Amino acid sequence: MKGALLTTAIPEGELVSRGKVRDIYAHADALVLVATDRISAFDCVLSPGIPGRGVILTRLSSFWFHRFASLVPNHLLATELVDFPAPYCNHPELAGRSVLARRLKPIPIECVARGFLSGSGWKEYRESGRVCGIGLPPGLVESDRLPAPIFTPATKEAEGHDENISFDRMVGIVGGELAETLRDLTLRIYTSAVDHALDRGIIIADTKFEFGLSDDGVVVWMDEALTPDSSRFWPADQYRPGGAQPSFDKQFVRDWLIASGWDKEPPAPTLPDEVVEGTLERYSEAFRLLTGAEIDLGETPD
Repeated sequence: MKGALLTTAIPEGELVSRGKVRDIYAHADALVLVATDRISAFDCVLSPGIPGRGVILTRLSSFWFHRFASLVPNHLLATELVDFPAPYCNHPELAGRSVLARRLKPIPIECVARGFLSGSGWKEYRESGRVCGIGLPPGLVESDRLPAPIFTPATKEAEGHDENISFDRMVGIVGGELAETLRDLTLRIYTSAVDHALDRGIIIADTKFEFGLSDDGVVVWMDEALTPDSSRFWPADQYRPGGAQPSFDKQFVRDWLIASGWDKEPPAPTLPDEVVEGTLERYSEAFRLLTGAEIDLGETPD
């Protein structure tokens, strides 16, 4: 296995931002989004990276964007490096882990769909019997399937944790018509993705989407789509409600960090080899099951 790509350097390019995972460059009215192999948890970038993780995230997102293109337009302009403009097409380290995307006006809401009771939703339910203002039946246990998927928006925070909010509060932020459009799109995409994934042995317990507006006001799906970073993926054949579930996602890393006794303040402990390898195995298996294809990580650099 080749080494992890932790950062990019395109001297001729215009670096816009370097986030927890992605390096973003600008080109005219487009963006080059590069998924590195950095991994974060509890708002902290961890060491070392996960070799090839960025390739999996990028290719899985592209799979979903193409699959649901008839439901909602997406930000993709090109996914193959040969189709990128210079100077980016001349940097082979970007291959497989980068997309050329439309520049949009981001909508400041995380659009979350939940079909199962887990994570912050489970925490809210235990405290109030509700999730983001939505009342749920009494007596549910952790990881229970909900009677129907629910839309639970959250604010997008530049630092710290996103905050779960009610639909009414979302209306106050973006307006009623746009809020309804985003809710309906989120649930339609999620429901269709759940059916596809379940046929392939994966439960998508929840996921979050981001949308932006084009210059002419059209809602466009952006950022990432149904990846192990933005979703909870559970193996369907091991599903047992009543507690936490085995997963194909970043929860494996979070669980190790919690068990390590880390106080969630930087610096984080270094991930051992078995956690790095276990994370990559889970991400690769999720990709294989969901897409029906093997992931080729040979493009990651030394």
